[in-house]
Amino acid sequence: MDIITIGIILLVLLVLAIKGVKILRPYEKGVVERLGKYQRTVGSGLVVIIPFIETIRKVDLREDVVDVPPQEVITKDNTVVIVDCVIFYEVVDPFNAVYNVVNFYQAITKLAQTNLRNIIGDLELDQTLTSREMINTQLREVLDEATDKWGTKVVRVEIQRIEPPKDIVEAMSKQMKAERMKRAAVLEAEGYKQSEIKKAEGDKQAAILEAEGKAEAIKKVADADKYQEIAIAQGEAQAILSVYGAIHEGEPTNDLIAIKYLESLQKIADGQATKIFLPVEATGILSSIGGISEILKDDEKAKQVFDNKIKEVKANKTTPSIK
Repeated sequence: MDIITIGIILLVLLVLAIKGVKILRPYEKGVVERLGKYQRTVGSGLVVIIPFIETIRKVDLREDVVDVPPQEVITKDNTVVIVDCVIFYEVVDPFNAVYNVVNFYQAITKLAQTNLRNIIGDLELDQTLTSREMINTQLREVLDEATDKWGTKVVRVEIQRIEPPKDIVEAMSKQMKAERMKRAAVLEAEGYKQSEIKKAEGDKQAAILEAEGKAEAIKKVADADKYQEIAIAQGEAQAILSVYGAIHEGEPTNDLIAIKYLESLQKIADGQATKIFLPVEATGILSSIGGISEILKDDEKAKQVFDNKIKEVKANKTTPSIK
């Protein structure tokens, strides 16, 4: 064979090798068809097929995402909202994914939009805005069931946006502002109420403590006065008993008693009164003084003291009543 023939043979072998040897990655599977008829499903790695007789269609098993375009949806209370979502799915059966749906992306997009209208149409606006998790769950269940024959599994659905009309947004903003102001007013009133209660309780407790303090102070003062009076009375009683005992132990004579009597009269006469009433007659006093003079005549010094007392009495009190 010449060089041209060898070259042609090598070229044919190269084409056959390219057409007959396929490499599938770990995340891929292949559907092999022979003359237009399903033959087998092959996994990743090196795959050999009959060139020009068998063909292979690769299927990606990785999780993919479908972005559903925004659409207007009417809620149960006739409010138009704009909603869009994203769908995450993965192929679990390459055969069904190849032969049971022509355009999976378009099919699942239309299916999601339709079911999204049905779900939100059964909800009021407030429920729609606060029930995203519930909408996600319901939509995923519906799509997963519908796409099961397509050989795919809907992993999750996420609502990206729920946008009410501008006038509804403004009204909701005003409502929220009013609600917050109401809560603020209620909290302020409650705080003022608690403050006044605490203040009243504090004043009450202070008044009680002050009254108790005053009562305790009065009690202490009364106890002190009582103790003082008792101590004074006991002291006076003790003094009287001591004087009384001393007098009896000294056995005083009538002369000493008369002298003390005169000294007492002198002190009485020193007062500011205009009248002085003597308890006995002057003649009785003089006679007592005469008796004392006889007793004390032997003692010159005592006699001198006695004479001085006589002079004082005569100078100040010579009658029972002196003006």
